[in-house]
Amino acid sequence: MAPPKVANPRASAKFYRENPDARAKKAETDTKVNARPEQRAKRSELTTARRERGLMGKGGPDLSHTKEGTLVRENPSTNRARNRGLK
Repeated sequence: MAPPKVANPRASAKFYRENPDARAKKAETDTKVNARPEQRAKRSELTTARRERGLMGKGGPDLSHTKEGTLVRENPSTNRARNRGLK
């Protein structure tokens, strides 16, 4: 089952709720990006690290790659918003 919708979504969530065509296009693009071998490897690395740190399946912070290559805990909203729109 899908998680419940938040009462006060951020700007991008509001936009995609109000623009179903844009949401469909984004979903298509995300599917292609997430199928790339390098993206799958990155997800696998983060999943393993979250499991080792006891964060897996509990919600909470993301693990974010730093410029030095280490992994740090970070607010998901901050982590996922970084570099948006700089394509």
